[in-house]
Amino acid sequence: MRKKPRWAVLCTIFGAFLLLGSGGSLVATEVLLARYEGAVETADLFGDEAAAAAEPKTDIKGPLNFLLVGIDPRANNPNEPPRSDSILILQVPDGHDRGYLFSLPRDLIVEIPAFPKADFDGGRDKINAAMAYGSRVPGQEKPDPARGFELLAKTVTNYTGIKRFDAGAIINFTGFRKIVDAMGGVTMTLDIDVKSEHLQPDGSGRKGNPNGEGYIGPQKVYKKGTHHLKGWEALDVVRQRKTVGGDYVRQKHQQQFIKAMVSQAFSKDVVTNPVKLDKVLRSAGESLIFNGRGHSVVDYGLTLRNLRASSITMIKLPGRGVGTGSNYKGEELLDPSQDFFAAVQADTLDTFVVSHPELIQR
Repeated sequence: MRKKPRWAVLCTIFGAFLLLGSGGSLVATEVLLARYEGAVETADLFGDEAAAAAEPKTDIKGPLNFLLVGIDPRANNPNEPPRSDSILILQVPDGHDRGYLFSLPRDLIVEIPAFPKADFDGGRDKINAAMAYGSRVPGQEKPDPARGFELLAKTVTNYTGIKRFDAGAIINFTGFRKIVDAMGGVTMTLDIDVKSEHLQPDGSGRKGNPNGEGYIGPQKVYKKGTHHLKGWEALDVVRQRKTVGGDYVRQKHQQQFIKAMVSQAFSKDVVTNPVKLDKVLRSAGESLIFNGRGHSVVDYGLTLRNLRASSITMIKLPGRGVGTGSNYKGEELLDPSQDFFAAVQADTLDTFVVSHPELIQR
């Protein structure tokens, strides 16, 4: 009898900030699982270790909430505080066979709470700044992304009312490229033309405008339609927000790509190819910082073995910009976003989404 591949939880947590799911047909050996799990970096993302948190349950039950964050570290400046370029939340209702995936705008204006660990007094700012503020270590030049995640998680909790995240993950964008390439690329369908702000058609970087007004030179263009994307192309697509719809369209593309990535990870091309699978797992392990609050990636993979890409509903939360032009302040979410967050906390999303079909991302 074949086992469910418990490694597949990664193909969720990493889907670009990764989703969670399991399934497929490969016999994942204990040796492979141990090799993968040993490669994943873990850290105290929620401050539980210092707070002497209660022991986790022996099994995983009830609705689950996962906080998934993408960062874009600067290789030429490792001491620059990281910012959460992408913030996604996956809610898995009790039953663990379906999920809801939604994003928070990187420029969402929120109250960031005080964080003594980083000598931060708190204040009102864009949500992606929370990770930068929290990552500062007094007396140390190098930032700590795990501390930054902790403050970001507190900020998200304060804003949404979601009291607890059962697991969290940080993925860096360089690692994201490696994962996609290890899988042999990912097929994705775009509903609009996407122009790259950052790259030329051959993948090389565009030059900065000497007047300080963005970039100049030819742009890589991804035409409306279906594409099989290499790692650098996939990363380029999900980063673009200077399009019609701005960051909200970028959020949609990220969510769409996560589902496409999960589907590819469960394809026969990956799960029946031990060499490719091993390469995917090692690339993912090198790209991820994970915390399961007492549970491992393998634990969650087993719990979510019935979750599939097709059972994940993508959610679009309505929002608008605050201020315009040089007076742009950031973003705010509109009704019924707060009611949606309340449904997440109450584990009533199934009913809520039925009564608000306009929130479903197509």
